[in-house]
This record gives sequence, C-alpha cells and structure tokens, in this order.
Amino acid sequence: MIRQSGLFEVYESSEKRRQLYTVNLVQGQKAYDEKLVMQDGTEYREWDAFKSKLAATILKGSPNTGLRKNAVALYLGSASGTTVSHVSDIVGSEGLVFAVDIAPRVMRDLIFLCYKRKNIAPILADANKTDLLKERICTVDAVYQDVAQKNQVEIFLKNVDLFLKNGGYALLTVKARSIDVTKNPKQIFKEVKEKLEKTLTIIDYRELQPFQKDHCMFICKKR
Repeated sequence: MIRQSGLFEVYESSEKRRQLYTVNLVQGQKAYDEKLVMQDGTEYREWDAFKSKLAATILKGSPNTGLRKNAVALYLGSASGTTVSHVSDIVGSEGLVFAVDIAPRVMRDLIFLCYKRKNIAPILADANKTDLLKERICTVDAVYQDVAQKNQVEIFLKNVDLFLKNGGYALLTVKARSIDVTKNPKQIFKEVKEKLEKTLTIIDYRELQPFQKDHCMFICKKR
C-alpha cells in the first residue's frame, strides 16, 4: 500500500522495506528503468535511493527537502535526469525545473526526457559561470546541486547568492572524494559545514551511506 510520507509530494510503502515514490507527471512514461505502480487510479514511480542522492537523503531521515508543488527549482548537475525527473513530479505541471549540466552527452538524454516532461528546461552550461546562466534563469524557490568538482561548494554558494530568493531552500550534495581524495570524508564534511554556515542556515545534514559512499547532503535556508 502506497501512502503519503511526511514530505510534500513524496509517497512511501513499507510492505517489505521502506520504498519511496512520486506521482508520475506523465502517466505510462518511465524516465529510467524505474517500476511504475498503479493504485486507486494514480500512477506512482518507484524512486531508487541507490540511484538518487535526494531519495537517499529522505530515507536517511530528512524531515524537509524544501521542494514542493508549484515551486521553481534550479538543478545544477542534472546528468541524464534520474533525480530531475522526480523533482519534476514533485513540483508538478505548474512548477518548473531549470536543469543545468556541462556534458553534451547526458544533456542529449535529458532533452529526450523533456519531450514529455514540459516542466523541465534543459540548459547546457557550466554551473560555475553564473554570468552566463543569469541570462537564462529567473529567481527560484530552491537550488539543488550535485556537481562533482573540487570547488563544488564555491559553485553552490555563487548560484545560491544570485538565483535563490530569501527564505528559499538550498540543497548541496557533497562528494568528498571530488574535493580531496587524501582527506577523511568526515573532515571534508566538517569543513564544508563551516563554509556554509557563514552565509546560510543549515536545517539538516545527512551522510548517505549505504546508498552513496563518501557523500553527504546539506539542506540549507537562505537568510
């Protein structure tokens, strides 16, 4: 039995193990290889925490992601769109997701996804070059970043400062090995926390093992 979880527009079942779902914005269409489940006339998409750091964050106990129906979100590091597609479900047909990635190959896959999902705006661009992004993106309710670069924190803070409205939510996935492969991941997470706290309010923090090794998620709010 699929039921509403404690988070906006996120559903769950726990017959064998806790499994997350979102309501499919485009009925009958898959975004990757997820399972589709029909219940009481509503189609749900299974959300795999081993393929989505946002799903992993929720299963690790996060009480609020800041993403909700009708929101406008900026997603940095969209890749081929696995998590983007679930954010698309969450914000719904009246919401919008700006999906940014620097790699042409994965952007091609994302564009195919956008043929059906009209609330995703794919942007082939470098998230670090905000001077170019600002010509194509409006102020947003939420910023989500999953960028595996050494300066990922600086990229995140630049985009939050420029695009996120006051009181908006900012979600940062930290990949420790991309910052410094020689350091203990917990030390890196501590250093990232100290940087974020200078300008943002951290409302939640989750390390993502066993779903994602050496990753954590910071959920912040813009002051």
